[in-house]
Order: sequence, then C-alpha cells, then structure tokens
Amino acid sequence: MATAGGNSYRNGTHRNSLKVDRPLSVNSNPKTSIKSKPLPVSGQRRSSTGSINGTTGASKDDAGVPGRVRVAVRLRPRNAEELAADADFADCVEIQPELKRLKLRKNNWDSDTYEFDEVLTEFASQKRVYEVVAKPVVESVLDGYNGTVMAYGQTGTGKTYTLVRLGEEDTAARGIMVRAMEDILADVSLETDSISVSYLQLYMETIQDLLDPANDNISIVEDPKSGDVSLPGATLVEIRDQQSFVELLRLGEVHRYAANTKLNTESSRSHAILMVHVKRSIKGRDSALSSEIGNNSHMVKTLKPSIVRRGKLVVVDLAGSERIDKSGSEGHTLEEAKSINLSLSALGKCINSLAENSAHVPFRDSKLTRLLRDSFGGTARTSLVITIGPSPRHRGETASTIMFGQRAMKVENMLKLKEEFDYKSLSRRLDLQLDKLMVEHERQQKAFEDEIERLTIEAQSQISEAERNYADALEKERMKYQKDYTGFNKEA
Repeated sequence: MATAGGNSYRNGTHRNSLKVDRPLSVNSNPKTSIKSKPLPVSGQRRSSTGSINGTTGASKDDAGVPGRVRVAVRLRPRNAEELAADADFADCVEIQPELKRLKLRKNNWDSDTYEFDEVLTEFASQKRVYEVVAKPVVESVLDGYNGTVMAYGQTGTGKTYTLVRLGEEDTAARGIMVRAMEDILADVSLETDSISVSYLQLYMETIQDLLDPANDNISIVEDPKSGDVSLPGATLVEIRDQQSFVELLRLGEVHRYAANTKLNTESSRSHAILMVHVKRSIKGRDSALSSEIGNNSHMVKTLKPSIVRRGKLVVVDLAGSERIDKSGSEGHTLEEAKSINLSLSALGKCINSLAENSAHVPFRDSKLTRLLRDSFGGTARTSLVITIGPSPRHRGETASTIMFGQRAMKVENMLKLKEEFDYKSLSRRLDLQLDKLMVEHERQQKAFEDEIERLTIEAQSQISEAERNYADALEKERMKYQKDYTGFNKEA
C-alpha cells in the first residue's frame, strides 16, 4: 500500500539488496583509535537459583553482576553496484578476525586500527554470527536475566538480514530472531513455562503494533521503583511452536514501513523491536514433618512456593541514518529520515554520556532511548552488532559506525536476576489441597455421624431389650410371689 513520498508497507519478503547510509555521527575524532578493555565477568549459564529479595530476587549481590556491552562488527561483501563503481579502488576496511581487529584506511599508506569483541568477515555464516553475538544473551534470558541484541549500521550493510531473515528457502540464512526462538523453545517446558511475544515499530516517534496495525499509539510505562520499561498496550501473543513465531514475524514485516531511496530499494523507515518474554518455573522443595496423633502416624507437608524467573529478550533492528544528499529523500520520506536521524542522535548522546560516566544521561530525549534504557547502563545483558560496508565512497559513514561501537564497548550494565516466589501458584496448590482436605473431612464427619447413629440405634435396641427382659423377670417374680402368697393363705 503506497504512502506519501514513495513510502510503502513491506511485502514480507527479505530485502536482499545491501544498504549503505550514514550512521550516527558521534562527537569524536575518527582518527583516534580506541582499544577495548578486557571483557569483565560475563553472564554464563547459571544452575543456582540466586537469592530471593522480597518478591523480586536478584543475584547474590543486590548490586548485580558487572556486564559490559559486547560489540561485534560484521563486514558485508561489495554489492553489484560497488563492484562496478569502485572496481579501481581498494576496500576502505581491512579485517583481521584472528586478532579481533579491523583497520580503516585513510589512504594507501595510513590507517586506523580498532579492536572489538568479535570481528566477522564477509564470509561469516548466519550461524556463526548468532553464536558469537546473540546466543550468550539468549542463554542469560533463559536463566532469568533481561537481554538485548541490537544491530546498528548504514542502510544496506545487512542489519535486517542479520536479525530478521526468516530463511524459509534456505535454513542456513535464518537470522538471529528465528534462531533465538529455536533455542528458547528447545530449552523450556511448555507444561510449566510460557513464552510470549510482542513485535513493534518506532515510526516518527510513535510506537506502533506490527501485529495489530490499528494499535498505532502505544504508551511507554516506567516503573518508578525498578526503572523497568513496559508497553502494556502492545499485543502479546503466546508462542507454542516455531512455525507460529515465523508467521508472526512475517506478519510484522508486512506492516513495517519501507521506502525506495537511492541507497536502498527497500530502506527501513522505522526501528523494529521484538520483545520475547520468558517465564520459567523452578519447583520449590517440599519438606515433611512427622507427628504423632493418637496411635496413628501422619505426614504433615509444609509447602514452599515455586520460584519463577522472568527473562525478557529485546531484539532491535535500527533504521539507518541518512545523508540526504546521498539518499535523495524528499517530501514525506525526508521527514522520516529526519525523525530517524534525531532518534539515533539521541541514542548516540546517551551512549556518549554513559561511556564518559556523566552524571546525567538524556534517556528521555527520545522514545528509542526510553525503550533501551535497560539495555545501556541498566540491568540487561546487551550485545551490539555493527554492520559496515567496504566501499571507500562511504568511508565517513563507516568511521562513524565504528566509533559508535567503540563507545558502546565502554558502557557497563549491572545484570540482575529477575526471580520471585510464585505465590499465585502456591495459593492455587493450597486451595486445591484445602478442597481435598475439606472433602475428606466431610467424608470422615459423615462416616462418624453414621457410626454414632448406628451405635445409638444399637444401644437403644439393647436398652429396649434389657427393659423387656427386666419387665418379664419382674412379672415372673411378681407372679411367683403372688402364687406363693395365695398358697400360704389357703393353708392358713
């Protein structure tokens, strides 16, 4: 369905055209190379339940576990246009994956060097990207932590390919969203656990529901105590199998805004946000105490509530920022580009403030930054993949993307376990047990009353019989005495 300025709904098929547009420009000198700090303690799979703090638990230390934002860089190969236009020019990027390093060439003899947590070449498979970028985050979510996976880069560098590709024709091409759900479904028990999904887009500073287009103005709600962000107006769909999830993704992509620009025939005009809520139940242990009641031994069970872990996975496919002179945006598409650039600029300011440990972080400048408040400087485990292209024509945009990733690596979150007692489940179990006890009590009471009635009737029967026997004996005794008295009178 066409809209003003060449804007249209996405048709649901993946956009194979590779995109290039200007990412967020950060206030730094791209000539200065920045090396990442060693990775602190990461959120590996945990088997312990952690401590419980009131209704909401955390890790053993309420402050949380340190977890720096991990950043991977992914290079895409030259597309057909670049192969023709830049045939006489060398790539502006040199990848050294074994050293987790890349070089950004300034000219034929000079370059800047940058280090990342992972460096993925243009030959890296979708499976490899998932394993190094998203799998550790998914495992943390299954353990009860919040997690974020986000793609940032120029239009055409493969953000949507990396995250959203359904891979129905070629399973090897499946993106992070599909692979993450496969791992989640494989690890949970649908009898005791639950998985629910929301799929949204942030378009022109308005949050819209990709699963219900009529729901086009969703509010953000922030918990004043915990700072957690929720979207209570969003459609929440329970997932029972992989196919239903793929259908939801396809439906969402149909409703996502896209437009034709000079840089990309299907350029995303919105930020897409997938939220996966995982609720897992860890059964509490029942302890038994024996007590003597009369001559019978009874087992009195004291029930402990089950423990519930609630993890939330947020996967964000950011729209790429644009240089208007390169994208050729005009009319409504130009307004969309301005909105995208403003929201990405607000995100960049927050990243800069966090990287510099500023006292104030301007999260409230944009709905995008409000949505990502837990992802940067919050309690979520966050993994960022920045996507870049090799074309020397876009070296400035590539440098800006790299610097964004370098600053993001300086942001440290405090991971907290989202764990609580399942009092509702315990209440249901106790209600059921109470019902059973009441039924058993009523049965025993009825049996007791029946026995009392039987004994009463039996006693009354025995009393009546005894009274009759006693009366008969008295009558016989009376008759005997009367006979003896009569005989005595006759003799006299």
